[in-house]
Amino acid sequence: MLIEEFKKDFPNLIIKENEPLSLYTYTKTGGPADILVFPKTTEEVKDVVQWVKNEKLPLTVLGNASNLIVKDGGIRGVVMILTEMKQIKIEKKKIIVQSGARLIDTSYAAYEAELTGLEFACGIPGSIGGAVYMNAGAYDGEVSEVIESVTVLTREGELKTFTNQELEFSYRHSRIQEIQDIVLEVVFQLKKGQSTDIKVRMEELTFLRESKQPLEYPSCGSVFKRPAGYFTGKLIQEAGLQGKIWGGAQISMKHAGFIVNINQATATDYIELIDHIQQVIFEKNKIQLVPEVRIIGEELLTVSHFATKNVL
Repeated sequence: MLIEEFKKDFPNLIIKENEPLSLYTYTKTGGPADILVFPKTTEEVKDVVQWVKNEKLPLTVLGNASNLIVKDGGIRGVVMILTEMKQIKIEKKKIIVQSGARLIDTSYAAYEAELTGLEFACGIPGSIGGAVYMNAGAYDGEVSEVIESVTVLTREGELKTFTNQELEFSYRHSRIQEIQDIVLEVVFQLKKGQSTDIKVRMEELTFLRESKQPLEYPSCGSVFKRPAGYFTGKLIQEAGLQGKIWGGAQISMKHAGFIVNINQATATDYIELIDHIQQVIFEKNKIQLVPEVRIIGEELLTVSHFATKNVL
């Protein structure tokens, strides 16, 4: 069977079979991955990419799964989670970070090194790779403002390094979304700062986040991109939707821009509630809300890719 061949070819790799992705997503929802792997090095990533290519299987790459919804049918083929690649190095005014490291941890490493520029990220739970993918930001800051370069692995197995300009950053967007290269390492260029000033700013932002965001429940973070000239939460409030419950999911009473898992919600609950919000806001305001959260995977009734090949 294919899974046994995979384990034989990668005896030192963390490999899980038919693993529920609800164990890893911040919403606590999502169906199983046929094969789930956790590489620890660039070489392991390269080898897995080549193996998957040779077998003509689909490959999905995830980071910290914080701004993500995986559908209830799960993900076919091989899913690679990069959270074991989390090294953070300081070199003068630069921070060199592997893509699986958390953005929060990177911002605190900058603080400890008395480097300023990443304070805005002290409450963003996503991985560095995910942050590059969507140009993560908060409180008037974005990672694009402090990224010098990004090293990626193409789906053909080639290592490349992109400059900031080559990544074509814009609001919640980077070139990575189109080319689907795998982010391996990021170099941040920061400035020397005063640790007391950095600490005060991070404490201010942490207070704002904790007081305004529903951190007591599982969620995927901010669900929608902010439409030009409007605040998403306010639009949802004014439409009378705040607090609406859909299955086990609810539009947060604390911040209407968030959907929280209050009672064993499914990914379908989340997705249907997102669709409902979009429909209501468009009918009332003629504004099309665009999801910021990434939605991937298969519907529940989808037959396993492996099952069709009779390999599991």
